[in-house]
Parts: sequence; structure tokens; C-alpha cells
Amino acid sequence: MSTIAELTIPAEEFALRRTLEASSGVDIEIERVVAYDPEYVMPYVWFAADESTLGAVDDAIGDDPTVDEAELLTDLGNERLYRMNWIDDVTVVIHMLTEEKATILDATVEDEYKRWRFRVLFPERDALSRTYEFATDRGISIDVEKIHQLDETHQGRYGLTSAQYETLVQALERGYYEIPRNVDMEELADELGISHQALSERLRRAHRALVGEAIELGGQDGDRS
Repeated sequence: MSTIAELTIPAEEFALRRTLEASSGVDIEIERVVAYDPEYVMPYVWFAADESTLGAVDDAIGDDPTVDEAELLTDLGNERLYRMNWIDDVTVVIHMLTEEKATILDATVEDEYKRWRFRVLFPERDALSRTYEFATDRGISIDVEKIHQLDETHQGRYGLTSAQYETLVQALERGYYEIPRNVDMEELADELGISHQALSERLRRAHRALVGEAIELGGQDGDRS
């Protein structure tokens, strides 16, 4: 079964380590993680901070040993987009993560911890295990912080059961979340053929799963209807 894993790697073992050492309070996010050519991976990187901090970032990028070449593409004041060419050590890590036919869904920097966080889709759980073993054997400090097994239907990525997903879809389509509501809980429960109490508990658990995913709390595997 396909698996989404959230992985972290210290910046000192990957990319932009000097830039992160020289500045703080910067949000860094990959615009699009692609590998259309072996020489070009993670080419577009957004930096967000106040303008004075971004000025320091610009200087730090020029001295960063993980960056072979950088070009400023867009300057929006508090946000800047760069096109990056990385040194070989950085591209090796990216190819390691995608070697098992995996796809990097997104990559961001946690500035407070000076580490990169990746969300990677693996075609099977064993592919994740092989990638982890390959990395650790080569001395890369990779941590697997969260794993999601994808169900046969796409709602599995959000931590929802089929019943929860279908209930949320029905509630949305019938206007339960509108202000004011177009349907109340009693009517919605009747349409779904369940009790008011069962609907209330199902919605609560579904909302909890969605919130947990959104703010990356995880570990909330409570009872599900």
C-alpha cells in the first residue's frame, strides 16, 4: 500500500546550512519539487521574512557552500523567489529520497530547529524502509516522524474513514457548513440514516482528524465510526 512519510534531515547535512546560521525567522519553502533533469532538483525556493532579514539572506546565499549558483527571480518585498543550482551533496540526498520511485510532495525548512522537513509519497511501505536504511548506512541523520498509509480511496490521506469522508461530503453539499445552515443536524442524520448522536460523534472525530492533519499533531487514533 502507498505510504506518505514525513521525514526530517538537519540542514547541516543538506541544504542552506550557512544561510540558516546567518539568519533567523525566515520561512523557506520549495515552490515545486521536480527532477526533470538529474542536474536540477528543487530549483525554485521561496524565502519569506521582513526586508532587512531578506537582505541578510541574499548575502548568506552567496556564501552558502551548499549553493553552486542562485538567481533572484522575484522580489515581492517580504518574499523572494530564487532559482537554485545545488552542489552535488544536496542532489545526492534528493536522489536518495526518490530512488525508490518516490515523489517529494513538499519540502520546507523548520528554522527553529535548523532542519528540512519533507513529505514523501512512497509506492509501498518497504520502499520507505529501504530508503531509511540506505540513508542511515551512509551517515545521514534522517528521522521518520510521521507515516500515513493511504487507503484505496483518496480520503485516506487525511486520516478519515470512508464513513467520515462521505458524511463530510454530504454535510458540505447540503449546506451544513453555510452561515446560516441550510440543513440542521437532525435533517442530515435522517438523510444519512443514522442517529443524531452517531452523526455528532462522527463529525467530531472527522473534524479532529482534519485538524490534526492540518497542524501536524498526529497520533490521534481514536475510535472511528
